Amino acid sequence: MKTRVATVEDFPGWIDLAREVEPLFGPMADVPSFREALRQALAHGDALCIRAGAGGEEPVLHGGIVISREANEILWLAVASGSRGLGIGKALLGEAVGRLDAARPVTVTTFAGSVDAGIPARALYRSFGFEDSLPGGMNPAGLPTVVMVRTDGGRQGGPHD
Repeated sequence: MKTRVATVEDFPGWIDLAREVEPLFGPMADVPSFREALRQALAHGDALCIRAGAGGEEPVLHGGIVISREANEILWLAVASGSRGLGIGKALLGEAVGRLDAARPVTVTTFAGSVDAGIPARALYRSFGFEDSLPGGMNPAGLPTVVMVRTDGGRQGGPHD
């Protein structure tokens, strides 16, 4: 599976992925502002994905990440439940940080340490050199978040992580 820039044709798969992670992230799939922001990210090349299918199957969106080059920020990262543990999040995050400015702090708002379901995401971000910076408040799903920052170019998430 290979990371690539997502296109408008990928939009339905993104909406399916958003719907799947709504219990952790809050409502998105049917929210007009989310849908419009996603369309903008797709149009501007700020969304990356891993999409593949086997043996003539319709390709499935295994995971996606959205960045903001202006804010030097990871805005959204999700991996489909059936695709977790396969290195998809690592591949997406590696490609995303490579497109951001390593000379500036890179930020991401993710789950606070008290959220058990967020442990894999926090471990992934830490493997890339992100560290907790400040509380991020509650997300739309009512879960506490934290802002993590990568200030020194971070590590690139190697096999030792």
